[in-house]
Amino acid sequence: MVLVVIDGEEGIIEQDKKIAGYAHEAGRAVIIVVNKWDAVEKDEKTMKAFEQNIREHFLFLDYAPILFLSAKTKKRIHTLIPVINQASENHALRVQSSILNEVIADAVAMNPTPTDKGKRLKVFYATQVAVKPPTFVVFVNEPELMHFSYSRFLENRIREAFVFEGTPIRIIARARK
Repeated sequence: MVLVVIDGEEGIIEQDKKIAGYAHEAGRAVIIVVNKWDAVEKDEKTMKAFEQNIREHFLFLDYAPILFLSAKTKKRIHTLIPVINQASENHALRVQSSILNEVIADAVAMNPTPTDKGKRLKVFYATQVAVKPPTFVVFVNEPELMHFSYSRFLENRIREAFVFEGTPIRIIARARK
């Protein structure tokens, strides 16, 4: 579990992005925590604007929840432990193959697989092979035909079907033997 702590007064710095990138690449569950929120001058739109700024700078962490708190005054600090527990559970979540394959089949029906040079990607089935982070192998006719954007589409459908907030998901395309 990685808590990326951002100074609310200072804002996002390059070091924050690097640390978050390392956590994401390592497959760790991530929560973004904005500390010193008590010291920030606020109006009714400040939190939403700050959250939008974080989402723009951390596009690769679209799954990470964002918390605003103050360690010094202990304001909203009680919200941290439940979010950590939930992200930890999601990071270790195992999905039943039959349900996963229903989600994948619905996704393929909703958005047909891509073609390349006259060949169409065929998705046969999927299974979860690991947790921490949740890793799914999608068995296909030719793994080279699995474009990054289609892999991302499948990831988003899996996220919609199962709660994976706070954790990255890995999808591996593999040829069926």
